[in-house]
Amino acid sequence: MPAQIYLVGGAVRDQLLSLPIKDRDWVVVGAQPSDLIEQGYQQVGKDFPVFLHPDTKEEYALARKERKSGQGYTGFSCDFGPDVSLEQDLIRRDLTINAIAQDAQGNLHDPYGGINDLQQRILRHVSPAFIEDPLRVLRAARFAARFNYLGFRVAEETLALMQQISNSHELQSLSPERIWLETEKAFNEPQPEIYFQILHQVGALAILFPELNALSGIPNPQEHHPEIDSFVHTMMVLQQASKLVQGTSFNQSAVGFAAICHDLGKALSPQHLLPHHYGHEKKGLSPIKQLCRRLKPPVAVQELAEICCEFHTHIHRAFELRPKTILELFNHLDIWRKPQRFESFLLVCEADSRGRLGFEQRAYPQKEYIMQCYHAALSIDVQHVIADGFTQKAIREELNKRRLGALTEFIQTYRST
Repeated sequence: MPAQIYLVGGAVRDQLLSLPIKDRDWVVVGAQPSDLIEQGYQQVGKDFPVFLHPDTKEEYALARKERKSGQGYTGFSCDFGPDVSLEQDLIRRDLTINAIAQDAQGNLHDPYGGINDLQQRILRHVSPAFIEDPLRVLRAARFAARFNYLGFRVAEETLALMQQISNSHELQSLSPERIWLETEKAFNEPQPEIYFQILHQVGALAILFPELNALSGIPNPQEHHPEIDSFVHTMMVLQQASKLVQGTSFNQSAVGFAAICHDLGKALSPQHLLPHHYGHEKKGLSPIKQLCRRLKPPVAVQELAEICCEFHTHIHRAFELRPKTILELFNHLDIWRKPQRFESFLLVCEADSRGRLGFEQRAYPQKEYIMQCYHAALSIDVQHVIADGFTQKAIREELNKRRLGALTEFIQTYRST
């Protein structure tokens, strides 16, 4: 019998949801590696045979079975013989909505009820083997973040399995790279806050993001934070940041990570001072460093998180700041060489202001004001300073002096109008 080729996974799912199809993955039943190599396919898989189509470069994987043989998401042995059936291949997948196949004639093969779950808007595990791969806790939470806006929810029995994985020691076997990769993808989903809320619900947040989990139950002053709880506030900030970054060129995962880190210092506030959080900005730098040592995000992502944590309240109080303080802030943030990072920082500050119950639509004039201050200071050209005969250290001193003058003039004019 000749090999059968099926379109599988996300392409079939998104087609049934009338969503744009990004990538097409294929599974080949009844073939051996040599069959595809002879047809010009290029093998790229190490653990099991995955091939690139000679023309489209789309991925074609031989149907395979998996058996748990060790700990973690890598602890599997694979069988990819030509006798492995489509049903055996599909049962190893994570969610039923990702376990639907389509043959060359357009017929759908749905042995595990994925189409019904699509219609019912349910994210459900395919089989009890779901618990064998701890990465699926993150993947299920990420799909919830992707499809929540369409009304999808995680099935209760799937949440129970995710809780079971969290209660075992399997999550600790996940590599930092895999945790960051799933989290980075989650930041780019339509509602990234859902990812963290579900991880919190099933006990995974306490294991993978203990610094963030520590905010749960930490109160804020009710007059400034009607939502009170610091974790709830952080999720609202992430939601607002995700909305503000849409359609921009900013790094969405960097902005999202800064949003979840901006108030980590509040978990370190002394119990007897709650709900007040004096000095939480600088206190938050230590848990950010701890989190980044484990997750190993890109350096630029960590740097944005740290400046948002330490200086977000400066922007909230922008109208109170003296010109000298604003210039010192600008220099510290190196906005002259990193203007986009500065704008990302301001976006997170705006998200922080809006990420409060009843403040979601509130204007944030501090952002526009600080940008005007930036442009006033930026109007001073270093080449003019050099042309006026200043050299070496004197260039920096004169540049700061002239920028301070420009800032002072702008602020005086602004306040007098």
